[in-house]
Amino acid sequence: MPQALKFFEETAPTMPSYLRYVAPTGIARLALYMNPDDFLPIAEKGTYTEENLKMTKAITAWKGYNENIVDEANEINNNIDKTIDITFPSNIPLMIFTTKDETANKGAKTNITFYNTQLDTGVSNKLITMEGHHYLHWKNYKEMSDQKN
Repeated sequence: MPQALKFFEETAPTMPSYLRYVAPTGIARLALYMNPDDFLPIAEKGTYTEENLKMTKAITAWKGYNENIVDEANEINNNIDKTIDITFPSNIPLMIFTTKDETANKGAKTNITFYNTQLDTGVSNKLITMEGHHYLHWKNYKEMSDQKN
């Protein structure tokens, strides 16, 4: 959400240009095979088949940190500027999932306090907190689908 950087008083992340050479040189593939847990979905054993995990490794080694990924990461600030005034329509219910992590920054701001600023209180919007890391859907997909009603 474009307003997050301003809310948390942060700057947009960037990637050094030299990272565009990580995928073509095979460094990404080497890193992936040395530390697969840093790249593969964090999920209960059996959630993904060995074939799924093998495919994820291959796609990550092939596509991760290529020239387009680096360029896109370095466009984050421009993309935020283009979308800063876009909001969710107030007549459409919105459901946001976030981690329960209440680690606040120096201004006592958390993901939860930020998302509450994004939800219109006039409709049936929901902010749902869950245990987990940034990629909540890797581990909580069943609980998320149960929230649809």
